[in-house]
Amino acid sequence: MSRLLPGPGTDSVVLPGKIRIIGGKWRSRKLEVIDTEDLRPTPDRVRETLFNWLRPCIEGAVCLDLYAGTGALGFEALSRGAAEVSMVDRNPVVVRALELQAEKLGAQGLDIICADSMEWLKNCRKKHDIVFLDPPFSKMLLGKLVDQLLNCDALHRGSLLYVETDHDFKYDDTRLHVIKTGKAGVVQFMLFEHTERQTA
Repeated sequence: MSRLLPGPGTDSVVLPGKIRIIGGKWRSRKLEVIDTEDLRPTPDRVRETLFNWLRPCIEGAVCLDLYAGTGALGFEALSRGAAEVSMVDRNPVVVRALELQAEKLGAQGLDIICADSMEWLKNCRKKHDIVFLDPPFSKMLLGKLVDQLLNCDALHRGSLLYVETDHDFKYDDTRLHVIKTGKAGVVQFMLFEHTERQTA
């Protein structure tokens, strides 16, 4: 049965389902998925593969979850020992759901930001060890977002960039090196390393 999540003002949001955190201190805890446009949780199988890839470097990492949505990637990172996670989403209803989920988990080291990711990156001055980039497939934003990431102050040499898409994604820039790739159904996912210092 669906429940109602209190939203801004007098509106409510239907909660049609849940996804689980796969590993770490919150293993098997459920994250509620609200019914809103373009909200597409990363599948369990994909998250399990991704965090197996990240196992050597997730402990103590500073992470950025752009287009946070359900928060599945960011909460999974915190569960597995990340020191800090910033979640960015432009939808205030999604952001409120993330805040409520964070309260339920007692999450520490979490910053939830209501903003457009492209605009927010223009003013980002904090370096991140791992960035999760999973924009709505229909918006065709991936290339522009990667451009923005490489030309702002969000990355350092050695930062890892996770990309999730529904089409072949090739990015021709010597600053990014593909280190892992995978596919599950229509979902294609890649892990890049930022291999060079950014230019001024």
